[in-house]
Amino acid sequence: MSRLLGRPRRRRLWVGAVLLAALFAAFAINSTGALKLLYPRAVAEVAALPPAPGYRAGQRVLMVSPHPDDESLCCAGNMQQALAAGAQVYIVWLTSGDGFELDAALLERTPRPYGRASESLGSVRIREATRAAAALGVPASHLFFLGYPDGALLHMLTANSSAPTVSPHTGATRVPYPQALSPGAPYTAASLRRDLSTVLGRVRPDVVLLPSTHDFHHDHVATSLVTAQLLAARGETGRERLWIVHGGLEWPVPKGLHEGFPLLIPPRGRHLAWTRFGLTGGQQDTKLRALRAHASQMEVMPRFMEAFVRENELITLPEGAR
Repeated sequence: MSRLLGRPRRRRLWVGAVLLAALFAAFAINSTGALKLLYPRAVAEVAALPPAPGYRAGQRVLMVSPHPDDESLCCAGNMQQALAAGAQVYIVWLTSGDGFELDAALLERTPRPYGRASESLGSVRIREATRAAAALGVPASHLFFLGYPDGALLHMLTANSSAPTVSPHTGATRVPYPQALSPGAPYTAASLRRDLSTVLGRVRPDVVLLPSTHDFHHDHVATSLVTAQLLAARGETGRERLWIVHGGLEWPVPKGLHEGFPLLIPPRGRHLAWTRFGLTGGQQDTKLRALRAHASQMEVMPRFMEAFVRENELITLPEGAR
């Protein structure tokens, strides 16, 4: 009888030991040292990249962001180091991020967000972007919100029509945000070009941080194209420093917060001439604070956003600037 009673106890001890071993393995696998062993070739590729150009006092740096949060995901470290070097940093957001339906559904507690629910999300994300910029040290007077339609920038630019584009999320045909540079401006390519030209004229940037056309998101592609066109018209090509946020399936890997681990080269940009922009531990911490200021985004995709808090950022330069 005592032998039979001992079996459940031994089974419980065995199960407990297995669970303890699994927890230890999970912790070890997610340590920085273990992660570097899991991705040896990818880590070596990043380590071998040349250093990205730095910043210097007196430069004027313009971050061109398709949506609130892109500025911090790609370039929070760049902006911190530019400010520390004595440069002036400005940020312009082409949309207010009002097209994230899951976010709007959670915010407004509605299963099918549209119109006012999505517009309300845009207002929230403008406030979050302002807080994120403050966390990085960028003053509110250096921020520009344009308020064009999230998810429809590329269509708007290529429609070849004077008729305003209808936002697929808010239903608006004009900029609905009072904080925008031009409230009430029609959703047309001409209006967007005019507003972005105004920003370029006010800032007169020496360096322009903007997305690569190899980014998967159409808004990012549109942002890159229209900015490059306007810089060319001003005779200011070669000032671009390009980045990717939507870099391919499952990128960045691994998901989650792994400070001290490198940001690996994105699949969609493997052929690009990347440079490595190193971040200190303190700069990684500040980047995380900026991302957490985008609370509505962190609520729905925290592991994706935290995966950009790494020991480096990746920057590629246009052909003429290399």
